[in-house]
Amino acid sequence: MNTARDTDVIVIGAGLAGLGAAHRLRQRGLRCVVLEAADRIGGRAWTAHPPELDGAWFDMGAVWLHAAEHNPLVPIAEATGETLLRADALRQELTFVGDRPAREAELAAYAGAWDRFEAATDRLIGRHGDVPLAAVTAALPDDPWAPTVEAWEGPVICVADADRFSARDWRRNALSGSNLVPEGGIGAFVARRLGDGLDIRLGTPVQRLRWNGPGGAVTAETARGAVTAGACIVTVSTGVLASGALRFEPDLPETVQACVAALPMGLAMKVVLRATGADRLDLPPHCSIDRQVPASGGVLMPFQCWPFGRDWVQGWIGGTPAWELARAGDAAAVDFALAQLRSLFGSRVDRVFAGGARLVTHWEADPWVRGAYCYARPGEAEARDRLAQPQGDGHLCFAGEACNVPYAGTLAGAWLSGQEAAAQVVVD
Repeated sequence: MNTARDTDVIVIGAGLAGLGAAHRLRQRGLRCVVLEAADRIGGRAWTAHPPELDGAWFDMGAVWLHAAEHNPLVPIAEATGETLLRADALRQELTFVGDRPAREAELAAYAGAWDRFEAATDRLIGRHGDVPLAAVTAALPDDPWAPTVEAWEGPVICVADADRFSARDWRRNALSGSNLVPEGGIGAFVARRLGDGLDIRLGTPVQRLRWNGPGGAVTAETARGAVTAGACIVTVSTGVLASGALRFEPDLPETVQACVAALPMGLAMKVVLRATGADRLDLPPHCSIDRQVPASGGVLMPFQCWPFGRDWVQGWIGGTPAWELARAGDAAAVDFALAQLRSLFGSRVDRVFAGGARLVTHWEADPWVRGAYCYARPGEAEARDRLAQPQGDGHLCFAGEACNVPYAGTLAGAWLSGQEAAAQVVVD
């Protein structure tokens, strides 16, 4: 091992993948430096205290510890004394058909729609190989709830339009189990518990990575100077990789570039509306509402209403509609959310939220992320596996939610990917 180098391994990015990698490298007895472009750790796990919400905690990106029964972050949270709230038990779910609550028979049909959709997906993949998720809805023309499942699993959950999204990628990463929320926010948990003892240098974007030098040596060039090491783990998003903001010398192999192109970033946008009076639209506290989507490709904006007894509702929208609203501006996003609520509750909505504060998230504008998380194009589900393969005889590895199966798009997936990269990386 060359002790003249600044460190053994450079980790680029202090999101969950970078933090997971750094912890695993420390377990291996290797030195590492984590170079983070932003002024905080956590990446897309970010708990803010916006003035629009009077300083209450609010997760701007990730919210849940998904699949809690198998999530590697849950034992860490429990061991450090975090209070974990059971999101599924806290909220009451309400579904609308048109402008009325769904009837009991409709809710029963809706509850079974996921099993029908999954079975149809498996049949199509078995017969034809990978297909766009929208093809599943087309194969269920008599199921009135198939377009709603499509809207949930495509744009809402996986932040991708169903006609551009790999059904196989969806099936490979389908999650089950409960969802937990660390009290005070998931980003705050990450900041409190996952950075201790690590050499993390904030506000230090890497501009160029020289890799594949003698013995696999790497050099990360930043505005604050260069850092040399025997290997590097890159954990930035596929959006950043595709942008060219991080330059590689030599260029990345074409196989890696093809994986990045096959895994574009989707977008999710949150729109928060605060009430200005006592009216709560006759909804119970901490409830979620969605509605039946009548046709494939239809837009769904679910809402979480009055979370933890607070005085706001939060809408979530993903895919192309989110990109379009991001380009149109905050006023357009707020108008869209109000129109969605108005279609359910009428003009009463305007009185409830008149003069109230608004908050709109903008992950597409973050130069260190450039979206929410990635999805696989049809036929490209295995690009995640290929991107996770070490390069340069093991001296260069990629990690992040893009590289993990079965937790793609999640904090757990990013963490596990970082840990795996740290286990594989080679330091001569």
